[in-house]
Amino acid sequence: MSLSTNYSNLTAKLFSFILLLFTTTMLSQNVLVKVNNQNLKAIKGAEIYINGDSKGVTDKEGGLSIDWTTLGDATLLVVADGYEEQMLTVVKSELSSSLVVGLKPLEQSLDEIVITAGRKAENIATIPSSVTIISQKEMEKQMNVTTDISTILSNLVPGLGAATNKGSSYSQTLRGRPLLVLIDGIPQSTPLMNGARDIRSISPFAIERVEVIKGATAIYGNGSTGGIINYITKKNKGEQSFGGTTVLGTSFNPAHSSGTLGYKVSQSFAGKYKKWNYSVGASLDYNGLQRSGDGQVLGQTDGLSNMYQKNLFAQITYDINDNSSIKAFYNGYSSLQHAKYISKGGKYGSEPTIGVSGTNPGENGGTPYNHNMMLGYSNSDLFLGSQLDVTFYMNSFSSMNQYVEKGTAWYGPGQTRINSNKKGLRVNLNTPFVVLGMPSEVTYGVDWLNDVTDQDLTDGRVYIPKMDMINIAPYAQLKVDIIDNLIFKTGIRYENATVKVNDFNTIAIGPNNEGSIFVKGGTIPYKTTLFNAGLRYNKYEVFNPFVSFSQGFAINELGRILRRAKESTLDQLETDPIVTNNYEVGFSSRFSIFSFTGSYYVSTSKLGANLVDIGNGFLAAQREPERVHGFELTAEATLSPQWTVGGSYAYVEGKAEFDDGSKVYLNGSRIAPPKATAFVYYTPNDKLNVQLYWLYSGSRDHFDPNEKGKYKNGEGPVTNINLFNIASTYTLNKSWKFSVGIENLFNKDYYPIMSQFRGLDTEYTKGNGMQANLTMQYNF
Repeated sequence: MSLSTNYSNLTAKLFSFILLLFTTTMLSQNVLVKVNNQNLKAIKGAEIYINGDSKGVTDKEGGLSIDWTTLGDATLLVVADGYEEQMLTVVKSELSSSLVVGLKPLEQSLDEIVITAGRKAENIATIPSSVTIISQKEMEKQMNVTTDISTILSNLVPGLGAATNKGSSYSQTLRGRPLLVLIDGIPQSTPLMNGARDIRSISPFAIERVEVIKGATAIYGNGSTGGIINYITKKNKGEQSFGGTTVLGTSFNPAHSSGTLGYKVSQSFAGKYKKWNYSVGASLDYNGLQRSGDGQVLGQTDGLSNMYQKNLFAQITYDINDNSSIKAFYNGYSSLQHAKYISKGGKYGSEPTIGVSGTNPGENGGTPYNHNMMLGYSNSDLFLGSQLDVTFYMNSFSSMNQYVEKGTAWYGPGQTRINSNKKGLRVNLNTPFVVLGMPSEVTYGVDWLNDVTDQDLTDGRVYIPKMDMINIAPYAQLKVDIIDNLIFKTGIRYENATVKVNDFNTIAIGPNNEGSIFVKGGTIPYKTTLFNAGLRYNKYEVFNPFVSFSQGFAINELGRILRRAKESTLDQLETDPIVTNNYEVGFSSRFSIFSFTGSYYVSTSKLGANLVDIGNGFLAAQREPERVHGFELTAEATLSPQWTVGGSYAYVEGKAEFDDGSKVYLNGSRIAPPKATAFVYYTPNDKLNVQLYWLYSGSRDHFDPNEKGKYKNGEGPVTNINLFNIASTYTLNKSWKFSVGIENLFNKDYYPIMSQFRGLDTEYTKGNGMQANLTMQYNF
């Protein structure tokens, strides 16, 4: 081979290598992903995912170079501690040499802050008790399926009794005990006479988040033996002067659509102007006719068919300076059933009560009105760095029960209503200090409450006389960081309440005032001291345990005792309050892709409040000692940026003990069957998300029927229920969002828990069948 030939071959190979190198260089595509915060500062350590695969973390300049040569259009996810996740759909043809991603501060950090537990903002990891926080984002997901707040809470709060599919929340206890419902700290519950409408006291459209504190708590006083639900209303968060959200939606039963069409409309505005912040809104939600899985019209007694739910809220805050502000707030709510059908009684255990065409002779049942007004002042720069919060509030509430043609507790037909008017003042201070080198703080103050409650009939007869309660309760709560990450809390509250009742006559149970007795009025004092203490060790996210003891106080539905009085003077009636002792141990845990919580609790009281059937349709309070216990578990796993799964399980059981040592189970009005939930969230990209929910309620059967085969009120056997819900949201852009949700996805024909345990023919009503919800949301 000649020298020229060798040279030619070498030249050809060199040329091929240069061409290959040039081609590869020209075709390769490196993209520098730069991650910044809202102030355009670099975020170090942000993890970058492409189509679910981790590509590494950003350097100190906030950058990470990614070879996009073999990648096409892709989903990019950026995750950084303290910031919201950002998911983008990247089109390769539109890529340049760099891609800038801006992250917002993590809103979830706000969800970790709890106000209710200690009357001041504190991180959930420092609270020695079980807490459930429902964020606005989670609330909106549930609202794609249903706008019934009692159902939403039942789906999301372990330990809360199952929703009733009715206008009342009867039997929806928290850990087997009565609970206290608040709206921005304003009490909604009526402990003097429980109308069971406190959970359904506000529209979910007005709610920013929900804080649920489980177990007895002394810091809020009367009625919180099972815990607290505090609805936090929407507030302005942004800096823009004017913005808002419009929501339009419709609902119907796809399987049996006749008469089921409903609608919802909501409009809210919010903004900031100089030192003023405001948030206002209104909503109207109409339920169409409800039908069961087999298409039957549901029984109408206190039902949700043809229900109008209205809400109006307004909140305005003026920042006096950087440390002080004043706030005014109003929320008005009503929920009334404009029934187009009446109930046709069924047969418990065999034939359901159904709705038939007819006219209800009474007034519309539900909540005619619930007005809440509040004026507050805050100052965070007082003596020794103290913070002061002063709140004056008023609440006016009315609950209308269903008309009955023949009363069991009075003579003839009638319709009762509960009326409650509250005024209150809360003065709360928090002072930090250091003792023996340990960072500490004390929260202290006084609550003053005037609650006037009565129950009458629309025809003018008095069922329960006016009960005028004045309650003054000073309190103090101490928090000490004993060592790093070991937090000790203890507190004391002194309840000093007096209920005044004027002379009255019990309602007649026969003609010519038969059965009515005269009762001389007077005052009933309630005085007791409550304690709480707890420890939490929060150094390690993998295991964050707590232990606690707390007492709760409740006046045992005094109205129910008064209306069934058999004695002529108040001091002969058994009106002693209920004081509960709650013992709990629990933990939270986060590691890798998993998070868990768990708790076990025992609640005891020397006096009970179990409502038992004493015959002839009467329910009376069983004042025997009680012991309630149970446990709750939750779990969640982020399998990938697209997939998240999780679930919960809650178990509660309780018994009352009699003088002879015998024990009986508490009935279904207090104790719910075991409850389990599970969910799957799928987010394929930044525009679409899908949620599938499974809801399970177990069985409970502890009571025997009488010789005629009938069960007492509250003692019917309960069988298990499985339901599935699904929802999906498509975000077109920052302004438009569309959602579809289906409740009872498989159109299951079933009886709700309350229909089963009540054991009554008129209450034996099926649950709602499949319900589709379509929603459009516009943000501006």
